[in-house]
Amino acid sequence: MKLGILYERIRKDEKALIEEAEKRGFEIVLINDREVFFRLEKNDIDADLVLERCISHSRAYYAMKILNEQGIPTVNSSRAADICGSKFLVTEELLRNNIPSPDVVIAFTKESALEACEKLGYPVVMKPAIGTWGTLCAKINDREAAEAIIDHKEKLGSYHHSVYYIQEYVNKPGRDLRVYVIGDKVVGAFYRKSEHWLTNIDGRFTLERCEVTSEIRDLALRAAKAVDAEIIAVDMLEKGYKILVNEINYTVEFSKFKPYLPENFAALIIDYCEQKINDIKKNHNQEGSR
Repeated sequence: MKLGILYERIRKDEKALIEEAEKRGFEIVLINDREVFFRLEKNDIDADLVLERCISHSRAYYAMKILNEQGIPTVNSSRAADICGSKFLVTEELLRNNIPSPDVVIAFTKESALEACEKLGYPVVMKPAIGTWGTLCAKINDREAAEAIIDHKEKLGSYHHSVYYIQEYVNKPGRDLRVYVIGDKVVGAFYRKSEHWLTNIDGRFTLERCEVTSEIRDLALRAAKAVDAEIIAVDMLEKGYKILVNEINYTVEFSKFKPYLPENFAALIIDYCEQKINDIKKNHNQEGSR
């Protein structure tokens, strides 16, 4: 079996995945997104499956889109990357599938954004429609702060600042949840605890084990299905006694969270890739025999 690894840097996660795949006898095809270039007609990448491990969303999405359209399966798919890379598209899919999530308003001008903040009620959270790791997220407590933040975004002027993604502020109990899904199974979960309202910034949180209740499991699996993803981390918020799905990450980090996840997490990912390759080959054989 030939397993492609699409990556930018070989971090601890990628090392663990490569070591596990090599133990199984996989032939590893390394695809560095800083060096690779794609012909849009046809490429010579020879892999049964490509596992996406990029840092850049745009590189991941375009590479997988090209590979998928040329008949090379990927984990996750380009469709999942497209959705999960946009907070707006994730929110749309959560709403479409009746999955509880924070209230969100989208606006395109300073005036409509300010009105949206007033309608939602302060505090609100303003995020870039595309982004990760809490970058450029702001908790806005009043109109004066809203005017300042929006003025800054207008002056910055890039595409990412031209769409106002405004979310209700959820007064969570000093923590959020991260839940990991591989295939049709929830394989781990933990709390990120912080005194800061942003609980996903490195250095600002501590970790604590989280029991995977039937509610958490159901929400995580429904979220994965909604965005057509196979291996994801689902971020959830507690709003009183209710749990809301906040964001979905399609290139999951796991080594830094090792004590709070299954010890064989890399093996679980390779297990899934191996089964997917076997299923693809089986389907091809069945189609060929008809």
